[in-house]
Amino acid sequence: MIKHFAGRLANTVLHSIGCEVIKHSASVSWRSTFARIRGRRIEIQTVIDVGASDGRWSKTLMLFYPYAFYFLIEANQVHESKLKRFKKKHENVDYILAAAGDTVGEVYFDASDAAGGLASHKPMNSDNMIKVAVVTVDTQVKQQNLTGPYLLKLDTHGFEVPIFEGATATLKETSIIVVEAYNFVLSEGSLRFHEMCLFLEEKGFRPLGLCNPMFRPKDGLLWQMDLIFARSDRKEFLSNAYN
Repeated sequence: MIKHFAGRLANTVLHSIGCEVIKHSASVSWRSTFARIRGRRIEIQTVIDVGASDGRWSKTLMLFYPYAFYFLIEANQVHESKLKRFKKKHENVDYILAAAGDTVGEVYFDASDAAGGLASHKPMNSDNMIKVAVVTVDTQVKQQNLTGPYLLKLDTHGFEVPIFEGATATLKETSIIVVEAYNFVLSEGSLRFHEMCLFLEEKGFRPLGLCNPMFRPKDGLLWQMDLIFARSDRKEFLSNAYN
């Protein structure tokens, strides 16, 4: 009773500044999500972070999987100095400056937003459209001698299907997929979140959880979330009961 009252009192105060207290079990923060993955004792030998930005996502995951190897793929050169520092600080980190896709060569890339970025096989209507190197996850796994089981993370703003198509062999040894998924069509060929669920179910994965939902400022509609997928044959999926 005292804890319940304290929680209500805290939320009365926090709501005035746009915050609230929630139970850890209901948290959709990255740290809570990573803790739940680790709690399931899911083995991960290599983390492949596609759309790695400056490495901050991998840095947080490393608190929970400190002994995994982290291979970061990032197309925007603006992040290279921080990626170099991240690699220098950790022996279990390496990176490549390139986009990931379904081919090896070059693709167009919208570099107008350091926190965003979108690859495309076709030219885009952008003042900051450039060409960058493109690799496939499968070729990098082979060239870098990366070993599974893998955690494959995509933060790629609509270019997910080509990346998955270039990771066919890697997916066979992947334990966890983390993918930024959207409620809207961001670009030609991009999938909305329910389509992403169907797409990955056909490849043998089901949603294990979600993280970090974002709502569109202009009208409050769900904009995106990060979905966490695990292999469909895990024992947790055998039960359809709530308790």
